[in-house]
Amino acid sequence: MKSIEIKGTARTIAERSSEQARALKAIRKEGGVPCELYGNGENIHFTVTNEELRNLVYTPHIYVVDLIIDGKKYNAIMKDIQFHPVKDNILHVDFYQIDETKPIVMEVPVQLEGLAEGVKAGGKLSLQMRKLKVKALYNLIPERLVINVSHLGLGKTVKVGELNYEGLELMSAKEAVVCAVKLTRAARGAAAAANS
Repeated sequence: MKSIEIKGTARTIAERSSEQARALKAIRKEGGVPCELYGNGENIHFTVTNEELRNLVYTPHIYVVDLIIDGKKYNAIMKDIQFHPVKDNILHVDFYQIDETKPIVMEVPVQLEGLAEGVKAGGKLSLQMRKLKVKALYNLIPERLVINVSHLGLGKTVKVGELNYEGLELMSAKEAVVCAVKLTRAARGAAAAANS
């Protein structure tokens, strides 16, 4: 898995919620994003700039984050992100500190490989789950989960329960369809003509 460095500044949390809301609003107004790092018995509140987060958030890749908060380094993953419902700017990010001896749960992008039999017969390959949730030690998590679809016939699917990757436990629902070869009108017409 690739790594990315993000620098932040620790912030204190106000006692009263009204003061806290005012402080968060001020941070956002100045182009900052309130963040929280938790895990390993620590909870650290800090602020980063929108610019620092850009390469982590707006990418199809997954990263281990080298968080530098006031000069101290933490290994983490991005756990959750909140966007403004209208403006779509980042409101808050949660990071989870990695412990090299404990497995973490993370979403990993899916990559389809090969030309499906069903596509050769006129069907259309459809990727229905762009990411799968996995549980593993962070150093065993790949950048993407590759699925070979060359055996996939017309009307056939690949479900999560049919997949297996060494060292990874798939957490997504076993019956969930990852990809399918759907019948197109052309394929239906060809099948009807072949049967008549």
